[in-house]
Amino acid sequence: MRAPEPRSGSSGRRMGKSLGVRFSGYSFGSVRVDGVTYDHDLIIDRGKIRKRKKGASRKFRGAYGHTPLSAAEGIPWRCRRLVIGTGAAGALPVMKEVHEQARCRDVDLVIVPTAQAISVLAKTTTDTNAILHLTC
Repeated sequence: MRAPEPRSGSSGRRMGKSLGVRFSGYSFGSVRVDGVTYDHDLIIDRGKIRKRKKGASRKFRGAYGHTPLSAAEGIPWRCRRLVIGTGAAGALPVMKEVHEQARCRDVDLVIVPTAQAISVLAKTTTDTNAILHLTC
């Protein structure tokens, strides 16, 4: 699957920032980025890595059978493209509100299983942030 190229135009966001991370391994439940192994979901925001805090989305778990990615989380919107890795089997639900906010913010969403997301990120150089779910 080939990810779409970022659109040109002015949206008030700082553009041209490189993703700036290197992946050297992914398996169910862990990913190695810049020589560090993480065993929790990650957010990559303009080259900085932080833990995904999914507490705001837990209230939706009953409706999805899994804690989904909701617009209530700290989504790294300052980008042209947001790559969402949905886990090894692609089971992470992405709520409709996330799609709507992306459309309003003029952000291209690439939603694929995490192994594919890492492949997309390895080829991406600018204006891309990511959310990576490491299990299911």
